Amino acid sequence: MNKQMVCVTGLPRAGSTLLCQLLQHHPQISCDGHSSPLLQTLKGLRQHVTDNTFMMAQMDVDYDTTYQRIKGMYQGIIDGWFSHMEAPVVVDKNRDWLTQYDLIQSLRPDTKMLVCIRNPEQIYGSIESRHQKSVLLDFPDKLADLSPYDRADKLFDAKGVIGSAMSGISALQDFHPDEKNNIFFVIFEDLVVDPVRVMSNIFEWLSLDDITLEPNALITRAHESDSYYKFKYLHKTRSTISPPKPHVIPTRIKQDIRHHFAWFYRNFYPSALEG
Repeated sequence: MNKQMVCVTGLPRAGSTLLCQLLQHHPQISCDGHSSPLLQTLKGLRQHVTDNTFMMAQMDVDYDTTYQRIKGMYQGIIDGWFSHMEAPVVVDKNRDWLTQYDLIQSLRPDTKMLVCIRNPEQIYGSIESRHQKSVLLDFPDKLADLSPYDRADKLFDAKGVIGSAMSGISALQDFHPDEKNNIFFVIFEDLVVDPVRVMSNIFEWLSLDDITLEPNALITRAHESDSYYKFKYLHKTRSTISPPKPHVIPTRIKQDIRHHFAWFYRNFYPSALEG
């Protein structure tokens, strides 16, 4: 594939929808803006290949050749997925890319990753605020019957929506420095306050020409399905950007979040630990 692939991933409620909306304004970028099934397709193929006894028998005979053929199948799927796009840079949005960095680096070593992050307590506040406006509907992972404290505990659990993403961000520290050069952390609070500067830095990182971005006259398109997430994580796009009102959350939940994810605050929000 003679295109630069960019994965948009990161924490939930951290601006990935807005980021994709802004990326769409660049004439050299193709970005659907919706969460993509590409990664799930690749993971499904990996499971199928692994469980296929005939494929395993082929590897018994000639592991290296068969492994290269398998790799070619993966790469063919990626090529086919983006074949209709003419722009030199193509974007694939999926939160799970965060935990599959080694997979995409193996298939496309030049792939770049934009990781959206946000103050974790504000992520929780955003989710809880939305739940209170849709309390008659349950979460995809059945959290509605829990107390706010227990719901926070599940959200930040290692298998929770927030916690699993936090684990993915933590794991990125273990990759080789050369590989980490392909990772750009997009801080939500900076993106909504100064989108022109942040996007200019991203375009430079992607080796693209800068563009004149009008944050008060943005293009809006149909957003991805909200029913899939039971309307707990909305993806609406707007023609203007304005910072959201800070969420006030219970003190003990805030303290627990800061305690369990102190490493994250030290890396990205050190001033929060001083407050």
